[in-house]
Amino acid sequence: MSNRRTKADVLNRDFLETRCKVLELAADLDRLDRASRTGAEAPDSRLAQLRQALEALLEPGPGRAETVQRIFSLEYDPQWRERFALTPR
Repeated sequence: MSNRRTKADVLNRDFLETRCKVLELAADLDRLDRASRTGAEAPDSRLAQLRQALEALLEPGPGRAETVQRIFSLEYDPQWRERFALTPR
């Protein structure tokens, strides 16, 4: 027996919350566009990550959440304990 929901089920349940998130994101991007810039402002990699994540959201098919998570994640550093001066217990 399958517990999969139909697209209509998902939209009926999640549409308003998803719509709210999209509007919130639009407002955040508007604030970024209106924010004043300093003359010597260096490019910010976080803006590039946001753009890359938005582009990933437009790609069809499943897997967008994983793709976006990877965009915002750091590469694994096997030396992370030493870098943060942590010792194993």
